[in-house]
Parts: sequence; C-alpha cells; structure tokens
Amino acid sequence: MNQERRDQLGNAAIAVLAEAGSRGLTHRAVDAAAGVPQGTTKNYFPTRDALLLASTQRIIELHAAIPRPAPVDRAGLTALLRTLLEHVRGPGRVRVLALLELQRQAVRTPWLAEPLDAFAAADFAYFEQAQRTAGLPVTPRRATTVTLALHAALPHLVAEGPATRAAAGLDDLEGFVDGLLETVYGPA
Repeated sequence: MNQERRDQLGNAAIAVLAEAGSRGLTHRAVDAAAGVPQGTTKNYFPTRDALLLASTQRIIELHAAIPRPAPVDRAGLTALLRTLLEHVRGPGRVRVLALLELQRQAVRTPWLAEPLDAFAAADFAYFEQAQRTAGLPVTPRRATTVTLALHAALPHLVAEGPATRAAAGLDDLEGFVDGLLETVYGPA
C-alpha cells in the first residue's frame, strides 16, 4: 500500500487522539482529519486495533526523527534536554498528547503496552547514554531519575497550566534542567 497515504492517515490519527482522546479515535474521524474520502482509513487499517497500532508506530517514527546530537559536556546535555522539552511545548505537543492517550489506552489493551514499553525503554537507554556522553558520573539510578523527571514533566507541559508550570519550575526550562542535573549530580 501507499506509504505516503499511510503516513498521512497516521498523522491524522495522532491529531484525533490529541484532540478527542482514544474514545474519539474512529475511522470516520481519521478520514475527516486527513481530508480523505470516507472509508479510506478502514481500507488501510481495517480494525480499531490496527488503527491504534498504526498511531503508535507513527508516533515512534516521528519521535525517532527528532534530531538529538550527542552532548559532549554538561552544558550540551542541558541544552539538549531544554530543547527537547521546548519541543514538547511547541511542535511536539500534539504527538505527546496522543502518546499520553495511547499509554492510557494500553492499561486496558495489553497488546498495545508492548510497543509502548519498548519505546519507553529505548528512551531510558538514550537518556542514560546522553548523560554518559556528557561526562557525568552516571549510575543506573541517576540516569533513571533524570529520565523519570523528564517524563513526569510531559503532561504538565502539554496541559499548559501556568500555576502548575510555575510550581514545578517548568516555566523556566533552562532552570528546570539545571536544577534537575544539580539535584542528581551535584553542582556543575
């Protein structure tokens, strides 16, 4: 089948998930969001499960396409983490909202948890390697703490609640990342 059309439908499914949640993810809603004739999505993804899986796979593909240079020092790591969090607040917001919806759905759909689990595990491995490359004294616990803090920030960044952002320090992403690394690794 046409890969360009599959990507278009996957992107539309992500938009539907972000806007309407997992309950709003229907073939008709994706057709409308993609601007394609009714029935097109069903031709590519015949079941709702196939549509959920396609959405998950497309999010993973888009996530992998985000440039992530290897940091050579702590300042580079700080810049990388800040840039990734800014991406969540900006162009990545829709994708993160959809990912959060898929994670919620995975609680009730065990097969969906598998690709999401592999995706998250790879993210933990990536952030651990980034901390090592930056020359920090990494231990598994330290690396996990940094990654969990970054993941915990995601719903607050996409919810756009100014009071919560201020309370969590997410209104100053540079300060948030500096504070996180200082808490885990000590002063620079």
